[in-house]
Amino acid sequence: MRINADFSLPAAVGVVEQEWIHSSENGVDRIMLDRIGTEVARATSIGRYATNSSFSWHEHALGEEFLVLNGVFTDEHGDYL
Repeated sequence: MRINADFSLPAAVGVVEQEWIHSSENGVDRIMLDRIGTEVARATSIGRYATNSSFSWHEHALGEEFLVLNGVFTDEHGDYL
């Protein structure tokens, strides 16, 4: 899945037209924007976390991005608002 695999080029995605996909964790849904490899590959997605939901610790060797639009996202490095 490579909607914008070349990060040197601008890209726009209409979120309303995209489908939320249930993740492997309860209460976590996402819209996949870019993924190179399997679940722990480089990943760019829009995530929606239900209150008190979480994603098990895992690693993305090629990187992972988070942009928090509402609420607080917490990982082993701290809280992000």
